[in-house]
Amino acid sequence: MEREIEYGKAEISVYRTYATPLECTPIPESTCTGRDNVLFAALVDMRVFGKNFLAAYTDGDNAQVVATDTMKNVVYAMALEYDGATLEGFAAFLARRFLETYPVMESLEIQVREQPFDRVGEALFDRRRDDCSSARVRGERRGDTVVLTEAESGRLDLRLIKITGSSFTRFARDEFTTLPETVDRPLFIHLDVHWRYGLMPAGLGELAAQYVHADQIRDLVRHTFDQFNSRSIQHLVDEIGKRILARLPQLAEVRFDAQNRTWETAGTSEGDGWAKVYTDPHGTFGNIALVLRRSGPVTPVR
Repeated sequence: MEREIEYGKAEISVYRTYATPLECTPIPESTCTGRDNVLFAALVDMRVFGKNFLAAYTDGDNAQVVATDTMKNVVYAMALEYDGATLEGFAAFLARRFLETYPVMESLEIQVREQPFDRVGEALFDRRRDDCSSARVRGERRGDTVVLTEAESGRLDLRLIKITGSSFTRFARDEFTTLPETVDRPLFIHLDVHWRYGLMPAGLGELAAQYVHADQIRDLVRHTFDQFNSRSIQHLVDEIGKRILARLPQLAEVRFDAQNRTWETAGTSEGDGWAKVYTDPHGTFGNIALVLRRSGPVTPVR
């Protein structure tokens, strides 16, 4: 039998105070120019791969196993040692340190998700429960060398409703189709956006001039959704992707995972056709995915 081995530690919570401040290049669609990082809060997920741990599975021999509790403690120590300013940089720092410290690890993946807080006073922060930033880095051992092979940034759990300015018509119909055409509808979407840079060091948060803050991507998504009269969610995410790549030439790829959570009409006013009552969709919802990737070279930002 062949085995693929993976284990790790999930949702390691880290709250680092007074990390290095972050500055990023402004764009017209966003007011974000960085973060003071007085509170740098994150959840870390770690996945380790490799057949060096096979004996733990087949024979119950844990001699080579790095305990997941040890992983947690290393993350805490590295959070204090990390002198960078980005989630991507923190993920890369952790990946390198684990692979350098534990040769038994053949490869690994680190995902870091922001725990979002808004600063509302001199030392007061308000915990948010909405969309957040993310970073994912993969690394592997090649002989005695540690190589980071993949980096992806993200903005997760965007939930946006546009009351008017969206439609869905002229779709394929057959005897199973019951959905009516709508020429103007409220469009409610759940959306995750992920992006990759043209240069790996930029994707690891190591090139300040190239860095795109996830708040800027969020604001670009909002701006496009507000301006664009879409004919479907597919039409919408394609337009968002094109505008992101046009605005940010340092990015090589943008990826979307979207859900159609459009409300159902529960009632309409007899005197005012604009006044309606809606309810959440019942049971099921549509999934839409898209990847836009540049076909030509990526232009670095100077």
